[in-house]
Amino acid sequence: MRTILITGGTDGIGRGLALHFLRNGDRVIAVGSTQAKGDRLLADAERLGAADRVVFHRTDLTLTRNCQELIDFVDASYPQLDALILGARHDRPFGPRLETEEGFERHLALLYLSRFVLAYGLAPALERAANPVIVSLCTPGVSAGAINWTDLNMTGKYSGFKASLQALRANDLLGVIFAEKRVGGKTRFVAYNPGVVATSMTDTLPMPVRPIAKAVFKVAAQPVDKALPPIVALVDTPPEQRFSASWKTKQVDLGKDTFDVDKAWRLFDATGQLLRTHKTGIAV
Repeated sequence: MRTILITGGTDGIGRGLALHFLRNGDRVIAVGSTQAKGDRLLADAERLGAADRVVFHRTDLTLTRNCQELIDFVDASYPQLDALILGARHDRPFGPRLETEEGFERHLALLYLSRFVLAYGLAPALERAANPVIVSLCTPGVSAGAINWTDLNMTGKYSGFKASLQALRANDLLGVIFAEKRVGGKTRFVAYNPGVVATSMTDTLPMPVRPIAKAVFKVAAQPVDKALPPIVALVDTPPEQRFSASWKTKQVDLGKDTFDVDKAWRLFDATGQLLRTHKTGIAV
């Protein structure tokens, strides 16, 4: 029986993946922040006869201390972790800058720092599995956005769009540096772009943008069940390369500037400094 951890595992693609792997006989740790969505997943698992193979771990991954608690929970509860699917995200392109209790800009905290902490923190558990893989659901192949090297935490002039795009570009570099730093490891890191998928993401948008976005998604977005097979395939048969990126079933050229190795090392160092400055206790 494989053990698969899915952040954002109670909604959208994450929920679809959780139910697929439960049907397949795997054990699933679904991480989410909303109790009602977790209860719904648990009820569905019971109907599938999989209640003993699912755990709903309710937590707020914008806080690094909660990420560390999740790592400690996995280490104490399971002999190994076969797959880590990083899917938690919450885009807020409009409105003022929001800061977590630990002092991090919210997009950076959830979409990048949580993935950074979980990938490295869960690496030992992954390495104990036979064919481990990390699948980060992000946007490889998209060049929009840039790292704000002088103000990674975006404390100055603020744009939610720029903050979201910075976190996504940081995710591209996270995969690069994870592979660079763990050359001898078994764990494969895959950055995967599922394209536009019909999820509840548009519900977080303000009026009057929300109905427009919903109309566009209704026409252009693929349903969740259609988005699952390529992701399932990556978990079942991880690529041979230590790091790879794809947009749906098409490989993304790793020679693009968004995967620059020097930038990846620079971001790794900047991330470590940021975590130390905010006294998170996360060792890098």
